[in-house]
Amino acid sequence: MPLPDQAAPDEAVPGPATSDRRVMTVVVGVQLAISLGFFAVMAHLVTHLRHDLGMLAGAITLVLGVRTAVQYGLLLPVGAVTDVIGPARAGALACTLRAAGFALLGMAGSLAELLGAAVLLGAGGALFHPAAQSLLAGLSPARRTRGFAAYVAVGQVAAVAGPPAGLALLTGGFELLAGAAAGAWAVAALLFLLLPHRPAASGVRPRAVLDGAAKAAGDRAFLRFALTAAPSTLLADQIMTVVPLKDVGSAATTVFLCVVAAVATAVQPWCAGRAGRPWVLRAGLLCSGGGYLVLLTVPQGGGPMAVLLAAAVLNGLGNGLTQPALFQTIARYAPAHRFGSYFGVLGFLSGAVAVAGGLAVGRLFDAGATTAALAGLALIAIVSATARNSYVHGDPPSRESAPAGASGTTPKPSVVE
Repeated sequence: MPLPDQAAPDEAVPGPATSDRRVMTVVVGVQLAISLGFFAVMAHLVTHLRHDLGMLAGAITLVLGVRTAVQYGLLLPVGAVTDVIGPARAGALACTLRAAGFALLGMAGSLAELLGAAVLLGAGGALFHPAAQSLLAGLSPARRTRGFAAYVAVGQVAAVAGPPAGLALLTGGFELLAGAAAGAWAVAALLFLLLPHRPAASGVRPRAVLDGAAKAAGDRAFLRFALTAAPSTLLADQIMTVVPLKDVGSAATTVFLCVVAAVATAVQPWCAGRAGRPWVLRAGLLCSGGGYLVLLTVPQGGGPMAVLLAAAVLNGLGNGLTQPALFQTIARYAPAHRFGSYFGVLGFLSGAVAVAGGLAVGRLFDAGATTAALAGLALIAIVSATARNSYVHGDPPSRESAPAGASGTTPKPSVVE
């Protein structure tokens, strides 16, 4: 029997259990606040840029692409930074940057100001995602599964409420909408500060950051997984762009995005205990591809609502399956306190694909080649799912089955002790 201060990782110890619950509560609360703000703005941003500011599709995708490029381009070093300074501090800084970004977005009237807002939003996003998911990855295995399911579900519930809330706030102007989003992110920063902070690592911090990033990038099995899964971000992001660009109308776009979020939420209870299985990610990618194929039948300017709803259901299934599958797979690959570094490598590769793909989609829409854009996105999803199938044999054993003391185990993280 282990001594009290050497309890086994899964043993019910009051202190760690209480810390786990606190982390889950704060992270889920943060997800609620930021998702309401984010989706309230993003669901109507393309319409604002296109009609209020008179921007062409190419300029719109440039603004969106800069945010994505900064966010995912910074993930490689920032993921490792999160491991060094601790996810609680990284999360508070991330939310502060995004609050400033949304405030500037509401006041921006020129392309230069919009690009400045995009940089702030991208930098905040680069810090936020590894910070929040690192906190969840550090929970005990059972709570990690439940915590991430709640994290995704609450975010999607907020995504359902966000677009109609944004539509209501638009009656007061886009400035009011963006200001409300900035306030939501400011609240999230305060929530992160409720968590205890891990003491700064000793030694030279740049070296610690480089070591973390190098270890993740040097893991060949993980790198194969990351390369096959990289298009998942492109597929998730572009659905928020291509539907408004088809000019289906603000109301139809809002309903579409709400259905996507509702379906993704509904999948979570079923997906919670199955997300680590290889077929879940493949199914998610194929569902996303199917959604884009259905959108091919929707004419420019709108079409039957039933067809839009069918595409929304497929994309919702794709998002709902893909997100937990990626999280659980990274958690299985990453050694203790290296989740941020591994997340950063996948995020960097995903961002590169998302930026290149997003710019290509914008150019195709400007050229009137809508069919080619949607067919290309569907083909990317199918190729990614097929490639993922060929690398399943490289998946690591789950942490839960690893022997005590192995690098794949999940010790209690210092950030919640």
